[in-house]
Amino acid sequence: MGLIVQKFGGSSVADAERIHRAAARAMAARNSGHEVVVVVSAMGETTDDLIQLAKDVCEYGQCKIPPPKREMDQLLATGEQVTIALIAMAIHAQGNEAISFTGGQIGLVTDYAFSKARIQSINKQRIFDQLKAGKIVIVAGFQGVTPEGDFTTLGRGGSNATLVALGAVLGAEVCENYTDVDGIFTADPRIVKKARKIDRISYDEMLELSGLGASVLQTRAVEFAKKYNVKLHVRNSQNDRPGTWIEAETRNMEHIVVSGAALKKDLVAVTIKEVPDKPGVAARIFSEIATHNIVVDDIIQTVNDNGTAFISFTVEHGDVTDIRPVVDKLISDLGGKTQAIYRDDLCKVSVVGVGMRSHTGVAKRMFEALADSSINIENITTSEIKISCIIKKEDGHRALQLVHDAFELEKAR
Repeated sequence: MGLIVQKFGGSSVADAERIHRAAARAMAARNSGHEVVVVVSAMGETTDDLIQLAKDVCEYGQCKIPPPKREMDQLLATGEQVTIALIAMAIHAQGNEAISFTGGQIGLVTDYAFSKARIQSINKQRIFDQLKAGKIVIVAGFQGVTPEGDFTTLGRGGSNATLVALGAVLGAEVCENYTDVDGIFTADPRIVKKARKIDRISYDEMLELSGLGASVLQTRAVEFAKKYNVKLHVRNSQNDRPGTWIEAETRNMEHIVVSGAALKKDLVAVTIKEVPDKPGVAARIFSEIATHNIVVDDIIQTVNDNGTAFISFTVEHGDVTDIRPVVDKLISDLGGKTQAIYRDDLCKVSVVGVGMRSHTGVAKRMFEALADSSINIENITTSEIKISCIIKKEDGHRALQLVHDAFELEKAR
């Protein structure tokens, strides 16, 4: 039997009962003949609680500073360290051998981008040694270390990146992502009540959906899975039903025009006005933003008659604090009448499907669904398998429901 990597999210290890249930799943796989590695997140709302605590400390009294990112990673990495020890204890209590490791203890080395670190390498030998000794190996997700040994974290949903990276480097038969939902749905079931579970979805479709607001899997985790052809199975930790398989695209997938719809709720549009319209300016702006590890989306440039241009782009709401000083410096360097405007009243609704490559009329159908309900589209972006519309945040939930209905995504395909 092959090696399996299982990952349990925060809600799946939120208390002692769920920790024992996760331990039992790992033991069942081990007893069926598999070698088993388990990746875990912090328990329940631990990460959110630690973030709030850091905010309370840094805004106490007259203090008004954002928490230093290095120290935030030092703090947040403790959440997973608690869980790995408790899972290992539960497995021992149920009669099997287990050993827990932090990211640093398995040599999971990252770059220096605190809070958004990228995995550079993993020393798999220590894991293989413990598997050979008959143990279940428990690894802290979401975290790694720099070459000097400083803690780093991999961003929201980073435990998924740990899951797939380990699956790739260990040559896993499958990576099982256990969460609190039955799999990947055609839309967020908390918003769209008739959303349907998808049985199989391609890496490319999942990559688009993850980047467009579907929060079950981190985008980087899907990138790893596609690059190294890692089979992913997203399942509910509370039952034994099959979930959603994420795999390479097949010809059978092409007949489904739209596989799913997504909503990115917290979007901020940044417009830099009166930028000199000459070669190299846009490159300078986005190069400076990139050096600060800020991901931008939906870039638009509008040229004026006076030799200037407006450059607009969107960022995640959580990146606003980081991008403001970067934009302020750019405005100062560019001089003239250059100024910046920020809007936080926007969201993005999208549809995704590999069938768009060979079918027409998708844009028409989506735009008509929004227009018939008087929802104004402020910007449109496309790729060969997705269409996205930026709209007012207040229209977001209604728009997601409308496009889901327009493509009849609740029906089995």
